[in-house]
Amino acid sequence: MPLAGRPLIEWSLAAFRGCDCVEAVVVAAPPGREPELGAGVRVVAGGATRAESVANALAAVETEVVAIHDAARPLLTSALVEALVAALAAHPDAAAVIPAAPVTDTVKRTAPAAGTGTASTAEEAASAALVVVGTEDRSTLWAAQTPQVFRTAALRAALEVDAATRDAATDEAMLVEAAGGTVLIHPSGPENLKVTTPHDLRLAELLLADR
Repeated sequence: MPLAGRPLIEWSLAAFRGCDCVEAVVVAAPPGREPELGAGVRVVAGGATRAESVANALAAVETEVVAIHDAARPLLTSALVEALVAALAAHPDAAAVIPAAPVTDTVKRTAPAAGTGTASTAEEAASAALVVVGTEDRSTLWAAQTPQVFRTAALRAALEVDAATRDAATDEAMLVEAAGGTVLIHPSGPENLKVTTPHDLRLAELLLADR
């Protein structure tokens, strides 16, 4: 997917290449995509799930600290990567540090309205009658982002769970948390957005133009 005249992933690669603390970059990608990634990048086969892709890439990592990043977040900066690595180094008892933005919306928990049952598809969920069953305290809520920086040994240990548990995790920090590791929050702005819709793509283009 192109973004502002460059492949989406290239923006992330450029940020990592600009970091003094980064020794190597490993990308989990479909076969045949290697030429698109440029020199200085090691490419490994992507898996059927996010967790499999991370495990495949992690097998090629030899450093004590590793950053896991989603290429769909193209607005990260070298400064953010450096800050995350420094934050982890400053807390030797922590297993990871992740960037996150404070939640500013009011967040509601919902459940199907009486008699509507449980939706089995996204279409059913969109049209199902829902009722609010609670309002979260947003002062304690943060929206997790990437790159997430881990002590490599802690992440490898956290991935040693059954496939169902591993594949159900929406980020690697969730697995480290479940394994008992301490995960720190590093405040980050909402501009480190994830491109998932055409609106996100347009917003990313505008933000990059401002840089």
